[in-house]
Amino acid sequence: MPKRSIRTRFLAERRSRPLESCISSSAEIQLRFLQSELFHRAECLALYSAIHNEVLTETVSARAFELGKTLVYPRIKDDDLEFVEVLSLADLTRGAFGVLEPQGDRLRAVEELDLVVVPGVAFDQSGHRLGYGRGFYDRTLSACRADCAKVGLAYDSQLLDTLPVAEHDQKLSVLMTESRTLNFTA
Repeated sequence: MPKRSIRTRFLAERRSRPLESCISSSAEIQLRFLQSELFHRAECLALYSAIHNEVLTETVSARAFELGKTLVYPRIKDDDLEFVEVLSLADLTRGAFGVLEPQGDRLRAVEELDLVVVPGVAFDQSGHRLGYGRGFYDRTLSACRADCAKVGLAYDSQLLDTLPVAEHDQKLSVLMTESRTLNFTA
């Protein structure tokens, strides 16, 4: 099945998911992530602002702030993402595509990131993800340090056996859902 068809199907399914279900499942996924060694080791981590019933990240950001971790969020600049440190979620305002983006000039280079939490439309059992089709995260992940953890947060319903893969598609290190953690680095 072509990427466009998969994207259309999974976006429609996710958007039709009841809000209560998104909140409940997001809480389970975030707890799994917060209990992981990946989260505890990361000093500088990048999160996304959820849209269209994506897995929420607010519990993760609250805990990162409590622990004094450096927290960055992406914003679109031309054809790439740049990452800006935030001191609170009040630093985020509506930006491109209706996504909350950071304001200010506390830029952090991609090479500084220890962990990047990556959104996606669908994921597979091999660590591939299908995004929204603009390639922002694939370009970012290709520029990350080799030891930077690339973590997807997804509902079980977003997981497929396989996805079509292009040469430029970047693999995740780990995928966490409500029911499991898939490690792709072993």
